[in-house]
Amino acid sequence: MNRFENLKMLSWKLVFSFLLCICFISLAAQNKYGLTPTEYEGYLESVKVDPKKELIDLEKFIPGIVLDIRYATTNNFTGEKIYNLAKAYARKPVAEAVQRAQAELAKQGLGIKVFDAYRPYSATVKFYEVYRDTTYVASPYKGSRHNRGCAIDMTIINLKTGEELQMPTGYDSFKKEAWPSTPVTDPVIRKNRQLIIDTMQKEGFKVNSSEWWHFDFIGWKNYEVMDIDFEKLEAGR
Repeated sequence: MNRFENLKMLSWKLVFSFLLCICFISLAAQNKYGLTPTEYEGYLESVKVDPKKELIDLEKFIPGIVLDIRYATTNNFTGEKIYNLAKAYARKPVAEAVQRAQAELAKQGLGIKVFDAYRPYSATVKFYEVYRDTTYVASPYKGSRHNRGCAIDMTIINLKTGEELQMPTGYDSFKKEAWPSTPVTDPVIRKNRQLIIDTMQKEGFKVNSSEWWHFDFIGWKNYEVMDIDFEKLEAGR
């Protein structure tokens, strides 16, 4: 083997070693479910490249919107307080779509109450480990639309009284009655369910197949799964 062949062989060994290192680093960064969620610094970099990826504070952005962030309380299916802050964030185009829905409902004296919006990936893992039926909780192997800042859990309220319109079930129900496809005999409840679905669909959302309150923004695939606590988002503002 001549000197040129030795150098060529060495180059290939260096390239192989480099690729092997990259592979090990990538695997090390993944969690036990095989995902590498975007953290705060990565999120900031993504917003520099694409401002539409900014997480918007819905309470500040949409006048009159009401928050009832159940995971900041023990009033949720886990029975535990998951969030330390009662906040609702969504990516900019999602927030703008919710704003349009709020304006449309306001013409009828109605408004939006938000139960949950952006959800850190760590919360999705917690939900899965508490209740492993992915009919009702997202798989941590893929992450949730909530983790992408592209899903809203919500209902409709009367603006004068603050009361929620009657719906087929309460929030976070794991009953088949919560499915949007389940027939409803009560005409008022049927009308209310159709109103929330039609309103959100008009603004670019699709209702979840097992949750009448859960709406996914149709462009969710353009956004990354994130694992950023609300405290970090608040501190960075």
